[in-house]
Amino acid sequence: MDRPGGRDPLVGRLLDGRYLVGARIARGGMATVYEATDLRLDRTVALKVMPHALAEDDDFSQRFVREARAAARLTHPNVVAVYDQGEDDGVLFLAMEFVGGRHTLRDVIREDAPLEPIRALRLLEKILEAISFAHESGIIHRDIKPENVLIDPRGQLKVADFGLARAVSAATAATATGGVLMGTVSYLPPELVTDGTSDTRSDVYSLGVLAFELLTGTKPHAGDSPIQIAYKLVHHDVPAPSSVVEGIPAYLDAFVARATSRSRELRPADAHVMLQQLGRVRHALERGVVDDPELTDDLTPTIALGQSLGSSVGPSLGRPGATPGAATARPGSLFAESSASSSRDEVFDLASYDDLDSRVDVHAENPGPEFVPAGERTRVVGEAAHLSVWAPGGTSSSDRVGHPHGSTAVDQALTAGTPRRSASDRRRRRGWVAFVVVVLLAAGAALAGWYYGVGRFTQTPNVVELTRTQAARKVHAAGLTLQVAGSTFSETVRAGNVVSTDPGPGDDVLKNGGVVTAWISKGPERHKVPHLSGLSEPDAITAITDSSLTVGSTTRAWSETVNAGVVISSTPKMDTLLARDDPVQLLVSKGPKPLTLHDHADGEGTTARAELTRLGFDVTVVRQYDDNVPQGAVISQEPSHGVGYAGDPVTLVVSRGPHLVEVPNVDRFGISDAESALAAKGFKVTTEQFQPYLGLGFVVGESPGAGEMAPYGSTVVLTVV
Repeated sequence: MDRPGGRDPLVGRLLDGRYLVGARIARGGMATVYEATDLRLDRTVALKVMPHALAEDDDFSQRFVREARAAARLTHPNVVAVYDQGEDDGVLFLAMEFVGGRHTLRDVIREDAPLEPIRALRLLEKILEAISFAHESGIIHRDIKPENVLIDPRGQLKVADFGLARAVSAATAATATGGVLMGTVSYLPPELVTDGTSDTRSDVYSLGVLAFELLTGTKPHAGDSPIQIAYKLVHHDVPAPSSVVEGIPAYLDAFVARATSRSRELRPADAHVMLQQLGRVRHALERGVVDDPELTDDLTPTIALGQSLGSSVGPSLGRPGATPGAATARPGSLFAESSASSSRDEVFDLASYDDLDSRVDVHAENPGPEFVPAGERTRVVGEAAHLSVWAPGGTSSSDRVGHPHGSTAVDQALTAGTPRRSASDRRRRRGWVAFVVVVLLAAGAALAGWYYGVGRFTQTPNVVELTRTQAARKVHAAGLTLQVAGSTFSETVRAGNVVSTDPGPGDDVLKNGGVVTAWISKGPERHKVPHLSGLSEPDAITAITDSSLTVGSTTRAWSETVNAGVVISSTPKMDTLLARDDPVQLLVSKGPKPLTLHDHADGEGTTARAELTRLGFDVTVVRQYDDNVPQGAVISQEPSHGVGYAGDPVTLVVSRGPHLVEVPNVDRFGISDAESALAAKGFKVTTEQFQPYLGLGFVVGESPGAGEMAPYGSTVVLTVV
């Protein structure tokens, strides 16, 4: 692929003596991706090349190597594998698994969204499995978005770019802008915008936004510029998907709301917990449940006691009592940040975007009131107000302090007797009553919140691998009910024992009337290899897949007895027991092997017959006299050339040599009788006169002589007197 101004200099280059760089296939803010060939292992890989400016940064190079090594430990079917990392003359690169098709989740959203909830959750489940595996390995992605979810030609989802956002943002933290997090604003968690911190729950937020987009086909926050979107995601909750697309159950709204809560404390702790919640939601969807109030209440995020609604996330703008330097505005940042954040790995820099409104001075040392949108400005509570008491003559009490006549009606009014003090006492009493009422209400709300959020639940006991009876006894002992939903195969759990439960072990379940749904193991899943010999190849493939097996390698061979395209045999043999999706190899006939036919004319008859018989032809030998072909040689062959198959007929005509006939004795025969006798033997006759010729007409000699062998049809000369 050419670029403006010339050909890409990396295309065709050999990096690290191993990777031959091919066409450029993608280009983003963090890196450029090329298709390349690993000459050492003879395989196609994807090379992600870092920008030259970053490659020259020693701190970035070290961080990049650490993040690449961490990502390389992620071996999961839904994660793009990292094979290698290297540097070649200033070119810093990653060698990764090449995912063909160049298809991403963004293409699915663009073409099919809004998706049916079941399909959306199935896609999200695969992504969650990958992120959950990463979280369990101690790795946070930090840049989850549809463009980083690749789809191979078989429909397998693969998450890419683990750790790169952390490496890039750390490298840019010391730049003039104060650091840039390379990512898409719409999927960033609020805390990454406000204070630059991230953990597993930050990935959960991005996954929740991704779920919203799959369900609705739109992003939750829209704006004309990234700064507007960033402001909205900090100050506004993600709307319910059902507000955009009708028919989405309330419990699915609650699932998205919990994952995208602006307060990270209310989100699932990591992708593994979110995956368990998704399993419950998907189970309800697959059963056709329209409304499940308990599941909805369980998933709905609840504000903890003592946590302020306005302080869950959000910036601190104009904090009263702040000391100079405690919260200085970082150049280019909308939100103030403490100096302690300089040690963090990544911060979000809105000034790095070109579409920032020119009316906003992001470099102002003290942004004016217009910098904070209306309705979001902070009111300063507790500021000293100027107290002015009216006095006769229009002067204020402050003007009369120290006046020699200050003890006037004003002073008397201020020091009036009992009525004013009684009103003050009443106000104090009402204040205490109000305080007690607020405390009681808060306690009641906390108790209700605890009950509905935690108190009414207990943990599901672990009954996996127990027998059905043992599981029921353990569940009943916990005050719950065991309900068997069905059975399923398991390679690890003995037949008759519990394979899994919903809710899973340790998950929350209602104390009163709570039901634990269990699935019982049917033991290892095994399927017989069907009868395949004699079936056509398509019919054999159908029989294998119908038996829950897969078609392995197919070998083709010549067969003189089995027609082309028909299965000769299979490996393993018929009725062999295999696990689900185990491969079955097929041996398929190519039909009879074509044989090249050569002409054996003039050759030795015996040799020609043996050669043709060895090839498989059906040879017939016909012998005949031939005056010109030696005895035993092939006079002719039919067919004489071309392509045949075993069993085809071939006729050889073999010479007996010249046809010799014994010359009869016609001595003393009359000429007429002698000619008749010789003609009967196939001879021709000529005569000559004996000298002196007497005219008697009798034969007195013949040549060849009587009793000699002469060729059939040859001429016998008679001597006549």
